[in-house]
Amino acid sequence: MAKWQHCFVDSISAIGAQQWQTLFGQDSVFLRYEFLHALEHSGCTTKEAGWQPHHLQIIDNNTTVAIVPMYIKTDSYGEYVFDWSWADAYHRYGIPYYPKLVTAIPFTPATGTRWAKLPSVDDAHLISYISTAINAEIKCLNASSWHCLFPNQDQSNVLREHNTLQRIGCQYHWINNHYANFDDFLTTFNSRKRKNLKKERARVKEQGVTLLRKTGDEITEQEWETFYRFYHYTYLKRSGRQGYLNKTFFKSLSDNLNDAVMMVVAEKNADIIAASLFFYDDTTLYGRYWGCEQEQEFLHFEACYYQGIEFAIERGLKRFDPGAQGEHKIQRGFTPTLTYSNHTIANEQFREAIARFIEEETQQVQRYCEHAKTYLPFKQLDT
Repeated sequence: MAKWQHCFVDSISAIGAQQWQTLFGQDSVFLRYEFLHALEHSGCTTKEAGWQPHHLQIIDNNTTVAIVPMYIKTDSYGEYVFDWSWADAYHRYGIPYYPKLVTAIPFTPATGTRWAKLPSVDDAHLISYISTAINAEIKCLNASSWHCLFPNQDQSNVLREHNTLQRIGCQYHWINNHYANFDDFLTTFNSRKRKNLKKERARVKEQGVTLLRKTGDEITEQEWETFYRFYHYTYLKRSGRQGYLNKTFFKSLSDNLNDAVMMVVAEKNADIIAASLFFYDDTTLYGRYWGCEQEQEFLHFEACYYQGIEFAIERGLKRFDPGAQGEHKIQRGFTPTLTYSNHTIANEQFREAIARFIEEETQQVQRYCEHAKTYLPFKQLDT
């Protein structure tokens, strides 16, 4: 049995790019060193921002054998798995819910791996060790809980077997069934939905809007600047507050992660009027941010969904995750898909209450997800 040691570090740079990438590789864009370092270096994930880095590093004879990205949270902003009602219940009983520990990609509701290890490491021993280390840290910090958000189903099931509560949610993902092009994808639609979607795309062109997909160095400094302005403008319109991410973060993406970024730029009369930002890895496209200066009918659907689908088909990507929420995605070919989170609750009475809540919620989410699939536009669902 390995005699491991562990520590919790307050910066990804304390682990270093080489050790981090040795374990996580390039497969998951949001777990690449460049992405998480950009968040920390820019000040987007700090104690003051409510995302204090607290990464779990497991070491054997001076070799890092496993890493669990982690943060100390003093609120629940930017998580997309909503536990405000849990925090409120703690507050009503005079018990602090914060701080809590969270393993997640900050501000990013994208499913993926949530820890990495060397191939030689035994899975069962590792999960047992992680659970023991986290439970001890919960006590040390006087934290209420640990939350692992949007792990893939396999990792979520493993955590469930180690006494965490498993919670499900529903998102809408596009699946690439080996389509040759966008028209090939549309052949799977029933005639009415296919006609409606074509009308939406045609309407964007009729309004004189031109869209360009750009990757890497093709994205100009001016386009990054314009996108950044649109990004904040969208948040201000929606919530009255600026977005979580700052200019330094996006500049770091441009400099250090441009091999994993795609931007859709919408122009009219030689002016940029809208833009959407995507990330991608070897298998998946992720739609993340959008903003516009001029409202144009159906432009949001074109820039955020249809251009993304075309890009995914061109690159042979298996999946397109356009982000959280949005039932309107279903009729455009995005399938209701279960997502997962896992929760360790220190207080036994609250754990029992939360477990009952999750059990009831799970039945509701499962029923909703199955019912929502009946609204998909595909031919095989015609009646």
